[in-house]
Amino acid sequence: MSAPAPRPSYAAFFRIPHARHTFTAALIGRLSYGMVSLAVMLSVTEATGSYAAAGTVMALFGATSVLLSPVRAALIDRHGPRRALIPMASLYATLLATLATAAWRPGTPAPALGALAVTAGACTPPLGPTVRALWGEVIEDNRVLQRAYSLDGIAEEILFVSGPLLVGAVVQFAPPAAALALCALLVWAGTLAFVLSPAVAGVRPAVTKPVARPGRGRRFRDGRALLQPVVVAAGVGLSLGAVDLLVMAYATRHHHGNDVVAWVLAALSLGSALGGLLNGAVDWRTPARARLPLLAGGLGLALAAAGLAPGLGTLTVAVACAGFFVAPALTTSYLIADEAAPPGRRTQAGAWVNTAVNAGSAGGTAGAGLLVGHLPLGLCFALSGTVAVATGLLSVRQAGPRPRGARGTARPAPDGPQSHSGPHAESSSHHG
Repeated sequence: MSAPAPRPSYAAFFRIPHARHTFTAALIGRLSYGMVSLAVMLSVTEATGSYAAAGTVMALFGATSVLLSPVRAALIDRHGPRRALIPMASLYATLLATLATAAWRPGTPAPALGALAVTAGACTPPLGPTVRALWGEVIEDNRVLQRAYSLDGIAEEILFVSGPLLVGAVVQFAPPAAALALCALLVWAGTLAFVLSPAVAGVRPAVTKPVARPGRGRRFRDGRALLQPVVVAAGVGLSLGAVDLLVMAYATRHHHGNDVVAWVLAALSLGSALGGLLNGAVDWRTPARARLPLLAGGLGLALAAAGLAPGLGTLTVAVACAGFFVAPALTTSYLIADEAAPPGRRTQAGAWVNTAVNAGSAGGTAGAGLLVGHLPLGLCFALSGTVAVATGLLSVRQAGPRPRGARGTARPAPDGPQSHSGPHAESSSHHG
């Protein structure tokens, strides 16, 4: 009887050839995504003097960036990261730089800024889905892949906390458009370093790969295999989008300053990072499709409890507890999507989950904005939690048969010969 394989640590991920370089390069590019929303908002406000114009431009930029993500991901799958990401990132960075130039001095018409923002959003490189797909190509041990995805989620939380802080530091000594120009530089430099990594060389475009097995390809095309992770990701996004606004409303009603909002939301990110670390360190015996509804339910119950918080301290603790389920829920969703995707379609599968959480976040913020003025704040928190619980329950019906490699230490290599010269990484938000 052979001895069981030793449990891999997070260090096992970084021992993969070229992992450190590839992971770091992707993080540099993705830092731009943590900065760009605030940079666009401040730059357009400074140029036009209108918060309404800034909000409209930001909404258009976000909509084209999020909703067209699966289309851009399909280009990555079809042509490969090197052939598709370099022109995509170059065009995106050029448009951001042009927008920064136009917004550098006041007086630029809002429609011109909006047109640049919309075009830039349509070209946003899907770094997050691309990196997760690349790890899925080269990592054969499911436990190491789980740790790679968990590290990705933790890094994303850090980027989206540090990004606005970096923008704040830039605007202390330069116009907001300078932060936008820095976003352009980061995304271009990070993407270029990422695609030039030796790890990416072994990833072949979908057009050169063997045709997927009929059963797996059919399930992916009709959407049933992806429905569970997409539904839960949308529910998590809706809940998180509502929480951002509800915490602001709580601070206003209890006469707290804006710094309080930042600390409570930082507690959410801290809880998410800790939850992601624990989730990645455990060798789960329960299949991912069974864990996912439980994680969504835990998030929902914690948010409902936040609505009962009598004071700021208990609210912060409750929000941190809610965050504890965020990274594990999203990591598990991405893992299920990767398992469901046929060869050559991994980037698209991850992009659909990414689109769901970002679109859900926008919808949650809008919905909370409509309700917060008409309902008690505690009830609004409870409703945001109910959304997560409901999507978890709904996803139970979509948890079909266990996909490839859902349990066990190793999974079969993808169809066709693969180069294992090294790994690949990246993600996006809030996910980029």
